Amino acid sequence: MADWKRAIRRVVYPAYEARMLRKMPADLPQHIGVMLDGNRRWAKAVGRDTAHGHRAGAANIEPLLGWCDEVGIEVVTLWLLSTDNLNRPEPELAPLLEIIEEAVDSLADQRRWRLHPVGALDLLPAKTAARLKAAEEATRDVDGMLVNVAVGYGGRREIADAVRSLLHEHAAKGTSLEELAGILDVEDIAGHLYTKGQPDPDLVIRTSGEQRLGGFLLWQSAKSEFYFCEAYWPDFRRVDFLRAIRAYALRERRFGS
Repeated sequence: MADWKRAIRRVVYPAYEARMLRKMPADLPQHIGVMLDGNRRWAKAVGRDTAHGHRAGAANIEPLLGWCDEVGIEVVTLWLLSTDNLNRPEPELAPLLEIIEEAVDSLADQRRWRLHPVGALDLLPAKTAARLKAAEEATRDVDGMLVNVAVGYGGRREIADAVRSLLHEHAAKGTSLEELAGILDVEDIAGHLYTKGQPDPDLVIRTSGEQRLGGFLLWQSAKSEFYFCEAYWPDFRRVDFLRAIRAYALRERRFGS
């Protein structure tokens, strides 16, 4: 981008963003899910290696959480690594896991947000799982926005884990399969999800131009609104976030009715 365009944006966008905030409707989402997509494509576009793209993406997490605080979001779920991503070649996966560990440690050190890992932690390297759990413990008493950190996360795996947990619970109580089949309802499964006790996401944002869920919060997003942004995640700006919030607020939610 030409320098003169950057200069114009530095002047114009802050005023535009302030105007958007002043005119933001009152009906805002309580829980936002964000699919941080496009790090590798961004890196290729700027002529850098994949790890550079992941580091640039990690650097954009804190600003996003600040924007969420600014408008009063209560819960944010960040999809950082899927179960499918765990199949990437080791030379790419190992640096990515280290970047995620460092990013989560940094968020925990600030003590602004309560961190909660969601995902199949048993599929992760022991070191990664331990650091995610440590970040959760270190922020347990923080009076701030709840941030779900989805690492090793897959929506189908989450539902399978929820059903498995439900079966174990009832087996311990001595409930037979026939009895369980007679009383099972959706709330029973919801009570065993990684996000149990939390509100379902009102809005799911995906960057990079892809218009699919890819397995993100499959159960919880049944009645969510979706916003797809063309920008790759490292280029996702405050103005993009505010546009997503405004688009959500202007929609008439029908909840299937």
